[in-house]
Order: sequence, then C-alpha cells, then structure tokens
Amino acid sequence: MAFSVGACAGGGWWCIKRLSEARFLLNTPTSKIRSAAQGYVELYGVLHALDGGEVEAPLSGTPCLWWRFKIEEYDSDGKRRSWRVVERGVSEAWLRLKDGTGECLINPAGAEVRVSTRQVWRGSERHPRGLSGHGSLLGRLLSAGSEYRYTEERLHAGQPLYAIGDFRTQGGAEAFDLTLAQGAVVREWKSDFAGLLQRFDSNGDGQLDQAEWERMRQSARVEAQRRQQKRGDIPVHHQLRRPGESYPFILSTRGEDELAHGFYWQAAGAALVCLAGALAGAWLVANVLLPGLAAG
Repeated sequence: MAFSVGACAGGGWWCIKRLSEARFLLNTPTSKIRSAAQGYVELYGVLHALDGGEVEAPLSGTPCLWWRFKIEEYDSDGKRRSWRVVERGVSEAWLRLKDGTGECLINPAGAEVRVSTRQVWRGSERHPRGLSGHGSLLGRLLSAGSEYRYTEERLHAGQPLYAIGDFRTQGGAEAFDLTLAQGAVVREWKSDFAGLLQRFDSNGDGQLDQAEWERMRQSARVEAQRRQQKRGDIPVHHQLRRPGESYPFILSTRGEDELAHGFYWQAAGAALVCLAGALAGAWLVANVLLPGLAAG
C-alpha cells in the first residue's frame, strides 16, 4: 500500500514538474545577450574557453570546459547482480557563452545540465587514471577482481548551448539606470539638508518650494548623467545563474524544442506511474483492506 501511494504521489509530482518546465521553455522568448532584460531569460550561443584555458576531465583526462562523472562497481552476492555507485563528482568551472552580440558567464551551480558528449567504459581499477592514490600497488591489489564502470559527461568549446536562468549585468553604462541614479543623487544630497538649502534655496526661506525642488531634481539628473559618462569605460559583465525562485535552470547542448518534447514524454510516463499507483491502491483497498476489516 505504501509503495502504491508513493508511486501515485511521486508520479503526479514529476508529471506536474516536467509539464511546468516544458511550459517555461516554450513560453520564454529567446534574448540576445547585449539587449537581454534583467531577470529570467533564455539564451542561445556557442561555448568558448575562459581566459584561464580549459579544464581536465578527471577520468579520461580530456580537455573540456565542464565535466560530470560517475564510478560504479559491479556488485554480485550470488543471487542479485547490480551496479553500485561508489563515487561521483561534478565540475564547478564557469562557462563562457557567446551569441554574436556579446558574451555571458554562466555559473552552472544548481543547473540541470544535459550534454551530448557522454563516454562510458569499464576497467578493473576504481580510478582509471590512478587518481587519489588508487593507482598505487596497494590500490591495484585492493581492487583486484572487481569490475568498474566509468561514465563521464563533458561540455567542449565550440558546442552550441541552450541556457535558461537568471540574467544579471554588472558594470558599464549599459547597466546604468538613469532614473534610479537620479534618485540616488537626490537621496545623497538630502542627507546634507543644510548644504542642499545653500545650493537651491534661492529666496532664503529655509525650505524648497516647487520651482526650487524641480531645479534640484534637474541638477540631480545632470549629475547622474555625468556619473553615467564617467562609468561608461567600465566593462560590462553579463552573468547567468540559478534563479532565486522555483524556475527551471537548464543548460543543454540540445535545443528548446527537443528538450520540451523530452519533458512531455517524461510527464506522460510519470502520469502512467501515477495512474498505476492509484489503481493498485484502489485494488488493495477493495480486495485486501476492506475484506480484512469485515472479517475482523
């Protein structure tokens, strides 16, 4: 009964989650990096290496931009045979995405990363390249007779990337909001009210009338524009990261339509699991629980 209820609840939750994510993917318009609004956006581009160069995948040693690996050990007790995960890891390296209008740095932490480059192979040592001391004689003796399966996924320079997440811009005139900057100047001047009156109280009555207030606002606007021009030489940095709300954060070498199509299939499968769990639960109630209660 517990298994039936769990299958029904889990299948229903996964169905709703995948349907919601597919809707976000299809309803979010694609933006250009240079003109993207601040907030939740969808980007298409090509991956490029960072200035520090590429990183090295831990299992294969292949140069790449990002990696994820899993090591499994073949487990057999005579009756049951299965692969048991003994180690896994994921890269923390940032990514650089370019689309022809600009570039954006991506922090992949918390993202659902779906890659097309996936390598699977087997070996007799826990670490195929002798990492973490397992390549020593003692490590080889301890792993003798064991079989391991290695799975490594990678992102490489030159690959296309679909990205949807929280977009933020820092620095430069492009990220400068004149209205907000004007308000900041006004608040700064009002903190020194005596100095404010000295500059803009023309009739000396100790307060700012409507005309004096408007002149102060225009002066604050000019000051904000001056600061904007001064900041214009500061480089613009665009970043994509995990959204603060419950929006999907997805990085994929496959396009939006293919992703949404896969999500719909997963939602359909989850709906079937939910339905099967509900039917099994109903059958148990009708044929096991109720007769048992009646007999008692």
